[in-house]
Amino acid sequence: MSQAFVIDGKAIAARVRADVAADVQRLKREHGLTPGLAVVLVGEDPASKVYVRNKAQQTVEVGMQSFEHKLPAETSEATLLDLVRKLNNDPSVHGILVQMPLPKHIDSVKVLESVDPVKDVDGFHPINVGRLCTGERALVACTPVGSVILAKSYQHDLRGLDAVVIGRSNIVGKPMAQLLIREDCTVTIAHSKTRDLPGVVRRADLVVAAIGRPEFVRGDWIKPGALVIDVGINRVTGPDGKSRLVGDVAYEEAVKVAGAITPVPGGVGPMTIACLLKNTVEAAQMQRGIPAKAA
Repeated sequence: MSQAFVIDGKAIAARVRADVAADVQRLKREHGLTPGLAVVLVGEDPASKVYVRNKAQQTVEVGMQSFEHKLPAETSEATLLDLVRKLNNDPSVHGILVQMPLPKHIDSVKVLESVDPVKDVDGFHPINVGRLCTGERALVACTPVGSVILAKSYQHDLRGLDAVVIGRSNIVGKPMAQLLIREDCTVTIAHSKTRDLPGVVRRADLVVAAIGRPEFVRGDWIKPGALVIDVGINRVTGPDGKSRLVGDVAYEEAVKVAGAITPVPGGVGPMTIACLLKNTVEAAQMQRGIPAKAA
């Protein structure tokens, strides 16, 4: 049996960034508009610091303005909320991202809900979540958007597919399901309480694994020829004592059955920042009343 087609997230993310760069040049040329992204980091979380640095670098590379705000871990909630208010009112800032996790003394929900929905490039504000559900123009969480782009890179028309999303988080599972409904899929949201989860997954033409458990989805759960999008990023330690990244899907098993699959690393991961940049352009257009570009 031939192996699945491996979807190259790095290459597709590079194409998304190139499209964003072209859009930025068009907005500058036709509207005198340079999109700006503000990223707020509170504390010294090492992974967050690397992520924020990568975001800032890629923001500049596509021709946008990057505004970094690095605050000490002891920053008060009131101080952080005041900064968000100032960014909401700054016309040069079109997108605001407050890096998670925040220190324990700060209410993350309160902070996320303080971001102006039209600048909420993470797509987490309840108003954007509601707009997504009702089919309105909205800023949508980056990882689900990137996952749909990856799926459509292999199968452009997803209409009519039986799709199973494993995981029901507000960040991935729920918005992923809504995006697939928009694509005219028949969608099942499965989770830890689903009865006969392997049986539910086996009937799916499209499987999105976002459950946060390493190699949880086995190869014999996958329908032959199915499209598999693995959102999981889990660090595990092998018998040799070395750590490695794995997804939520047992890749070596699934690659022998699936029609196409995203690897971990190198699949969904690279798409997240690319889609953040894409959202920032969309936010800038929304604030200026510029229609969305046809897909």
